[in-house]
Amino acid sequence: MEQPIKALLLDIGGVFLTNGWDRGSRRAAADHFNLNFEEMNERHRIIFDAYESGKSTLDEYLNLLVFYEPRAFNAQDFKKFMMGQSQPYQEMIDLVIGLKQKYKLQTIAVNNEGKEINEYRIREYNLKSFIDVFASSCILKARKPDHDIYLTALELLQLKPEETIYVDDRLVFIQAAEQLGINTIHHTSTTVTRQVFSTYGLDL
Repeated sequence: MEQPIKALLLDIGGVFLTNGWDRGSRRAAADHFNLNFEEMNERHRIIFDAYESGKSTLDEYLNLLVFYEPRAFNAQDFKKFMMGQSQPYQEMIDLVIGLKQKYKLQTIAVNNEGKEINEYRIREYNLKSFIDVFASSCILKARKPDHDIYLTALELLQLKPEETIYVDDRLVFIQAAEQLGINTIHHTSTTVTRQVFSTYGLDL
């Protein structure tokens, strides 16, 4: 019998790695570099969409976020701190590697990340070892929950929504995918996600 699920659409931050540059990371940066967190966070709220959508560079983003006035540190110091916030969730990585190998699944990342952060995380954690294609917001110039990012992923895979499962830790993005008929798993822990995979016939 033909296996009904042929591909996995996968978020990265909150699933395989910690979030690349979330509120906690920004607060840690503000503390480390002695910056006004509330001011920095408000600036981030206004300008980050352009960076994640691939319409500005990391340098342009940081010039508006931090370096709009002289600082006692430089951009390289700040970037190094930013990148250092990423850590892997190895158990979840191992689960998807195992499922991909056992069931010959295609895998595609569907994630909101700026270009430089995305490239660092792909390289540093060897995400290409188990993700075939990266449909990241910085590449597609669209951000979840925009339907275009999900539809483009399906086009790249050449699959129907019902032949795929989308995994994300954020419920609103799950709900957006469900509107398109994509099967979903709201990731809250590796244990729970493993159990839900089994309901789709994907056991490991």
